[in-house]
Amino acid sequence: MAIIHLIDAVKHAMLTPLRDAIDAGTSAGVIDIYSGTIPTTAATAIGAQVLLGTLTFSDPCCTTVGTPTAGSLTMAAITQDSAADATGTAAWARISSVTGGVKTTVGDIDITTTGGGGTMQMNTTNIVIGGPILISAFAFSL
Repeated sequence: MAIIHLIDAVKHAMLTPLRDAIDAGTSAGVIDIYSGTIPTTAATAIGAQVLLGTLTFSDPCCTTVGTPTAGSLTMAAITQDSAADATGTAAWARISSVTGGVKTTVGDIDITTTGGGGTMQMNTTNIVIGGPILISAFAFSL
């Protein structure tokens, strides 16, 4: 197993462009939650995957103005989707910046239930059409 230990200054240098990419649009960034298989790369177009719902970052997305703290980029409050678009099992999410309603992909992350090891962990991945989708906390850490 490879082991890498980075000093906080390097971690911050890696996380700051991520924060900036989410905030790059003229509107708040979003998290689109999907069922199905995560695409091979974030540049891969979405195919048969089903959009379950969309959550919206605060604008700016990060609670820390300036640099991340202690190697972690902790997001500010994320607005829930109060009415899911479809029923399905949340498996992955696409994070995007938004300008004029047009989304620009920042990256894709996997989703599991709490304790499942996913980048995003939810208390349930079972989404029901018309029901809420909520993320209580979200952070990227190195």
